Amino acid sequence: MAERSAGVELRRVLGTYSATALVIGTVIGSGIFLVPSEMVRRVGSPGMVFVVWIVGGLLSLFGALTYAELAAAMPQAGGEYNYLREAYGPLWGFLYGWTQTWVGKSGSVATLGTAFFLYLANFSPKLEQVLYSIPLPLGPGGGPLEIRYGQLLAVLVILALGGLNYLGVQVGGGIQVTVTVVKILLLAAIIGIGVGTSRGSAANFTSSTGAAAGVTGFFGALVAALWAFDGWNNVSMVASEIKNPQKNLPLALIAGTLVVMAIYLLANVAYFYVLPAPDAAASERVAAEMMRRILGQGGAGAVSVAAMVSIFAALNGSILSGARVPYAMARDGLFFAPLARVHPRYRTPAVSILVLSAWSALLVFSGRYKELFTYVIFANWLLYGMTAASVLVLRKKRPDLERPYRTAGYPTVPVLFLFGACCLIFSTLFDSPRESLMGLVLIFLGLPFYFHWKRLAR
Repeated sequence: MAERSAGVELRRVLGTYSATALVIGTVIGSGIFLVPSEMVRRVGSPGMVFVVWIVGGLLSLFGALTYAELAAAMPQAGGEYNYLREAYGPLWGFLYGWTQTWVGKSGSVATLGTAFFLYLANFSPKLEQVLYSIPLPLGPGGGPLEIRYGQLLAVLVILALGGLNYLGVQVGGGIQVTVTVVKILLLAAIIGIGVGTSRGSAANFTSSTGAAAGVTGFFGALVAALWAFDGWNNVSMVASEIKNPQKNLPLALIAGTLVVMAIYLLANVAYFYVLPAPDAAASERVAAEMMRRILGQGGAGAVSVAAMVSIFAALNGSILSGARVPYAMARDGLFFAPLARVHPRYRTPAVSILVLSAWSALLVFSGRYKELFTYVIFANWLLYGMTAASVLVLRKKRPDLERPYRTAGYPTVPVLFLFGACCLIFSTLFDSPRESLMGLVLIFLGLPFYFHWKRLAR
């Protein structure tokens, strides 16, 4: 079934491989190359880092199992927008779409763009230099807003990918499959070199370094891990363009998440086999430092290339999927009407793609890597938790709803995911109050706009 907008239709042209590549390619971005150092600084030892990765992976898998039921039952553009609207009413669907447009998805794209230029700075250090400083408390930590040369490059990359996705979902899907395959091969090579080197030592797995104590450190590390896992839900946003969605959506969600978990754990085995905990904690680019010790500066450069390929795929997948959320809202009369337009030739939500890309490019100037991923994770997990709960709500509210796939382990799996989401939300609010409160403010700024569009739709 196609989805209509003013007589022009979105078409179901993405197959199983494209859907699965969208999950894997969007999840594996910059996180696996950057966040292990943040995690070991938080928890102090490789052993605890692995515990955090496993907890984050299981939370993501429980989320994927839960979302699979919703996606198969409601395979329309917009993903969570549809599930929240159906479970709680149009206000909550709107607040999700509002948050994704202005904070969640756009912030994720901006964060990936920031990570892209940080890796490219290995070849051109000038990219990290400040071009201009705005003397207002708009930057990280309330400091001045600094515009760097690399941020301008990140903006160009985001806008270029927006233009490619404008030309058709098959173009974006083809890019996603190709670049995802390349990134998996590059990661496999990095893992193989790391675990096969004579420069490593199993003793590194029992090393330790200073860390934040107890629960605070654990959840701080979990925020970093969940940023690396973020994106497993993106395939549901483009559900209206996937062939046989009742089968392919659950398959892509579950298989894609399992593949990512395996890759992340193996990558960390390689990292900590070569690097003891203090060295991993001291390096902002842990994968590059591992390869530098094995192959010299050329190895570090190879990791930077692999990271940029990986980030490129994640950027493409995020723009491809994220643009369907404001499109779905506008289609229902709850957002700016032009965003509901489908291009008559390319069959894409063209205006929505352009708007999301432009706003994401602007957000690149809002901060550095750590501040951006904390900002995005908090806003996203508020709504992930509500979406997981909607499975429980809809089982009671809509027992008649056709469910081609039912969540394995129901109700335990969605309840555990919801519990993990609540713990993460409160921990992030306590640990990073400024970024968290900014996310909350942007969510609730949507309320007057919702009532405005609701009045117009009458």
